[in-house]
Amino acid sequence: MKSYCTPAGRQFLITCILAVIILVPSLWGFGSKFVEFVALFRSSSEGVFAISPIMNYLLAGMGFFCLLCWGMAQGMFTDVERPKYSMLEQEQVLDEHPHPTAAEAADDADHLNLTGHHA
Repeated sequence: MKSYCTPAGRQFLITCILAVIILVPSLWGFGSKFVEFVALFRSSSEGVFAISPIMNYLLAGMGFFCLLCWGMAQGMFTDVERPKYSMLEQEQVLDEHPHPTAAEAADDADHLNLTGHHA
């Protein structure tokens, strides 16, 4: 059982509370609107226009669910802190080996052309 006295435990608890506060109303709104569209489609012949929003809801929902499953299968949620460290490491490498500016590269190209060296 997870202890909520530690900072990691408190962060987990806050994350769960925020997930419920945000996701439950979102799911309620999405689900109720979907049910309304299906009921409208079934109730009258003029409800045919509701096919487009129904398909949009289904395809968008399935697409986001597939992205979530793919991300979980790839382990993208196991170490969410790693990208910031790798970005900082790459920035440090780039700072240690600066690339020439466009003007310096153009001067080097002119120098090579003048001396007869061809790339």
